[in-house]
Amino acid sequence: MSNNFFTRGPNFKPEVTTGRCPTCRELTMLVSVTKDFYRCITCGADLEQKINGVIKYIPMNVKPHLSPENKPTITNG
Repeated sequence: MSNNFFTRGPNFKPEVTTGRCPTCRELTMLVSVTKDFYRCITCGADLEQKINGVIKYIPMNVKPHLSPENKPTITNG
């Protein structure tokens, strides 16, 4: 029996590809976390891969835009 950490446990096979990150807008390498989810190695953004004739990477965890009247106020103290 081997004591090598990388030969035991779940079968994890990350895929590395290049693409343009929509968050940092850089042409960078993207590493697959799961089959359709990638992480940008430049800014660390988590991206979902969408395939509809063209491969596009969509940011996950994007907060909706706040209108000026709904923005929180920041005070010192």
